Amino acid sequence: MTENTQQQTTATTELPTAYAPAEVEGKLYERWVERGYFEADEKSDKPPYTIVIPPPNVTGSLHLGHAFEHTLIDALTRRKRMQGYETLWQPGMDHAGIATQNVVERELAKEGKSRHDLGREAFVERVWQWKAESGGQISGQMKRLGDGVAWSRERFTMDEGLSQAVQTIFKKLYDDELIYRAERIINWCPRCLTAISDIEVEYQDDDGELVSIRYGEGDASIVVATTRAETMLGDTAVAVHPDDERYKHMVGTEIELPLTGRRIPVVADEHVDPEFGTGAVKVTPAHDPNDFEIGQRHNLPNLAVMDERAVITAHGPFQGLDRLEARSAIVAALRAEGRIVAEKRPYVHSVGHCSRCKTTIEPRLSMQWWVKVGPLAKAAGDAVRDGKVKIHPQEMEKRYFDWVDNLHDWCISRQLWWGHRIPVWYGPAGEVVCVGPDEQPPSGEGWHQDTDVLDTWFSSGLWPFSTLGWPEQTESLKKFYPNSVLVTGYDILFFWVARMMMFGLYAMDGTPPFHTIALHGMVRDQNGKKMSKSFGNVVNPLDWMDAYGSDAVRFTLARGANPGVDVPIGEDWVQASSKFANKIWNATRFALMNGATIEGELPAPDQMSATDRWILSRLNKTVAEVDAFYDDYQFSKLSEALYHFAWDEVFDWYVELSKTTFFAGGEGARVSGRVLGEVLDVMLRLLHPVVPFVTETLWTTLTGGESVVIADWPKDSGFRDEAAEREIALVQRVITEVRRFRKEQGLQDAQKVPARLTLDGTSLAAHEAAIRQILRLQPEAEGFAATATLPVAGAEVALDLSGTIDIAAERKRLAKDLAAAEKEKAQANGKLGNEAFLAKAPDNVVEKIRGRLAKADEDIARIQAQLERLPQA
Repeated sequence: MTENTQQQTTATTELPTAYAPAEVEGKLYERWVERGYFEADEKSDKPPYTIVIPPPNVTGSLHLGHAFEHTLIDALTRRKRMQGYETLWQPGMDHAGIATQNVVERELAKEGKSRHDLGREAFVERVWQWKAESGGQISGQMKRLGDGVAWSRERFTMDEGLSQAVQTIFKKLYDDELIYRAERIINWCPRCLTAISDIEVEYQDDDGELVSIRYGEGDASIVVATTRAETMLGDTAVAVHPDDERYKHMVGTEIELPLTGRRIPVVADEHVDPEFGTGAVKVTPAHDPNDFEIGQRHNLPNLAVMDERAVITAHGPFQGLDRLEARSAIVAALRAEGRIVAEKRPYVHSVGHCSRCKTTIEPRLSMQWWVKVGPLAKAAGDAVRDGKVKIHPQEMEKRYFDWVDNLHDWCISRQLWWGHRIPVWYGPAGEVVCVGPDEQPPSGEGWHQDTDVLDTWFSSGLWPFSTLGWPEQTESLKKFYPNSVLVTGYDILFFWVARMMMFGLYAMDGTPPFHTIALHGMVRDQNGKKMSKSFGNVVNPLDWMDAYGSDAVRFTLARGANPGVDVPIGEDWVQASSKFANKIWNATRFALMNGATIEGELPAPDQMSATDRWILSRLNKTVAEVDAFYDDYQFSKLSEALYHFAWDEVFDWYVELSKTTFFAGGEGARVSGRVLGEVLDVMLRLLHPVVPFVTETLWTTLTGGESVVIADWPKDSGFRDEAAEREIALVQRVITEVRRFRKEQGLQDAQKVPARLTLDGTSLAAHEAAIRQILRLQPEAEGFAATATLPVAGAEVALDLSGTIDIAAERKRLAKDLAAAEKEKAQANGKLGNEAFLAKAPDNVVEKIRGRLAKADEDIARIQAQLERLPQA
């Protein structure tokens, strides 16, 4: 036994015979963190590469969407680290105002208390206590997935430093008159008792009712339709289009509002669509955003008829009723007066719901704080138009521009206790003072701070620079801002991404927060259906990790990730990825046992076989291909390229073709062993960013290196050998054709068959031993009789099947199959030749018959070829 063989045998004894992810992953991750591989040094002279984690909610746990996004980010950062960049993947969590407050309030409810029983200060302390004890479980789950984040830099949006950043930018925006307070229509949740942002509203089709109501009498009457009859109590006008001849005589007059005793004007406004319904709409400025705009244009009063819990406050018989109770009561009262012209039930229409508690949202007129987004949004749009920031895929740019070019002012105040409190104080004489982080708030009798907190998106919009120490000009900020790329879902392009763009450009002197925005789609089930608890198709990725390992989950997600496109995923796909991880393990272990090594220089090409040169040529092409796909964020394509190179070319072809060389020993085995070691080394490094755990174990065993995490990323050496690639393609063609023939004859893979190979004059001659071994072809012996001859690739393979199959029975079986195929062809031709049939049959039926004809032709050609190859019985 040679020294090299001894080393390889020792290496493989370190590898269990089967890969057990659960026994490997946790220990490896702990080692990576302990050794500081994921940390980032702002004093390094390496070029920076920065990505922030889209901060998950402190209340959250790892779901498939997180696992998907984190896999992509981790793959990018691991590769860049290996390429020699000072890589920072910035971790952290969002305080998630509404979600967290709801969690703690539910806990208090179990104790028979509300937040008001505790008071604001004690309640906030209770939330911090909850965070310390129960919040952030997602951090541990991220470690399970293998997230290579800089844990020492973990941030929380309510940290002291980030809170200082929030107060700083609020003060700056306020002083620049880009933050103001005004009464506007907002999304209001009657359950959470707060304004909520657009992204916190989920729209769904609800069964409602559409009621047509007659306002006024006789010729001075107008019919309006509504799905929210209860809001009519707050109507202050009826609007029609200025050019609508039906109502021109009524514009400027007043009309009676049923049930109220009030009279309201008829106004002309171009917002009204004269083609929709009756061409007239009721105007309720205090309870509808479009109506509010009409009201502003026509100086209409804003009459609020519901309180913060959506209970009717208007005087009369409906006062004190919940909005839904009032809806039924008002319709009944209108019906009794004969004012209901039409009723449609059910009327399916889109209704907004609070994403946290699922309560129906109520548009409500409210005094709130707002960001004047006009100049900020223009800068965010220009940064993409000018090429400072690239959106990938590029076709998503239109959606981005549609959003930022039409942004309305942003409501940033929330009626909560958990969050960044608005740094504004009010004085006894109506004074309003905005206080910066280094300023003392006013004190004295009558002074009080605004009770609202800021929208969670306000603080997360600062994430790319607040996490690096801004407003202080830290070394980290200088090194790692702007971020290299933002990887996030297209669903928050309009919310988080736009806010980061606006704030980054504003706070950082026109420098955008990132160079590239790489957008991915949503994870869906294997049928392409949205994952939802109501559909019963939600998957906990931790369950799949337990069953198949984190690498399998990661590889499945990456393999489905096409830019900007939704990703279907099913358990059977994760099982397939698990088999791939096991294949890598088993094949590498086999290779190590049979001479694969990285010891010594790579032999010169003239010392290598064509098989060796072929795999090295394919290896370098794969390196170049994978690099190009990474740079274009084509995770699916790079995963496919790695899968097929590893499984098909390395394991199924190179290893199999080289077995005869390894078994023969000598110089050829030494050369191929070194080539195989080189291929495994590079292949494992290429695979590492996507499947980090199995590759770490195998690479360190193969090379003796410290960790593949800090290994060099492979480079394309430029080696190409097109002649060797053509030669091996011929070998593959011969093997594939003979395998197909064996399968057609019903031969088992392991069944040996006597054969004569006529390879003289072709490049196949050097591969005869490998071809015979792979195909289980025995040398011809005395009494050999060629019962089937296969001409392929300029060579000839003659097989003696006399001792392996019943030729007469096989001919009989094939003749029967041929007759069936010819009958199918005749039937299809008969229908396609029938003009009457073609005139009546739907196009899809005709196409199906044409497909049957094509299939029959293929079957006939195949069966006839099989019969020709069989000897006479």
